[in-house]
Amino acid sequence: MTQDNYESIKVGIIEKCRLLEKMGYFVGTWGNISVRVPEGFIVTPSRVQYDAIQASDFVVVSMDGNLVAGHRLPSSEAEIHRAVLNKKSSVGAIIHSHSPYATAVSCLHRPIPPFVEDLAQIIGGQINCTRYVPAGQHKRIAEEVANTIGEENAVLLANHGVMCCGRDLDEAFVASQILEKAALMMLAAGAIGPVIPILDEFVSSERHRFLYKYGTPHDAP
Repeated sequence: MTQDNYESIKVGIIEKCRLLEKMGYFVGTWGNISVRVPEGFIVTPSRVQYDAIQASDFVVVSMDGNLVAGHRLPSSEAEIHRAVLNKKSSVGAIIHSHSPYATAVSCLHRPIPPFVEDLAQIIGGQINCTRYVPAGQHKRIAEEVANTIGEENAVLLANHGVMCCGRDLDEAFVASQILEKAALMMLAAGAIGPVIPILDEFVSSERHRFLYKYGTPHDAP
């Protein structure tokens, strides 16, 4: 696929951006999306409102950080996307949002354990929180995110927001919803006591089932 054929990807990103804005995960221009392509990754541009964004506004950045295509500046957080995409070869898309409940947990500098099955399946493990890095220090934030995220497909950015990954954009979108729901549930349960994580062996088996069996005859009872 050449750069000329990325129109459908860009249209899909625009649809997700506008939906995430309606859901309250994106506010103004705070929130961004990337999708892996052979040249590197397509990423939303800096300081363009999502109700006005067009396919021609998107930017393609190489995996070494060079601008490949586009007339606008890439998102100021493109370095974070690049760091995660370079670390996790299985990731095809990333959504960075400021969804309220998950961001609230990031302000506690606490992880979200895999305490519900859909989180184990989609995210694949505990969502850890980075150390705080002051706003604007994008390379430091990128390094902190890359050092914090592991096999799991999400990470909390301390006092900032969240990043959710997927094999494609639809999966990253679902991961964002699952994480936000889990954060809400954890905060609600906190009035009574800490949530009880699912045992690691069952987290691993549920993640394996989602990746390789879910929706196939192999998932039959």
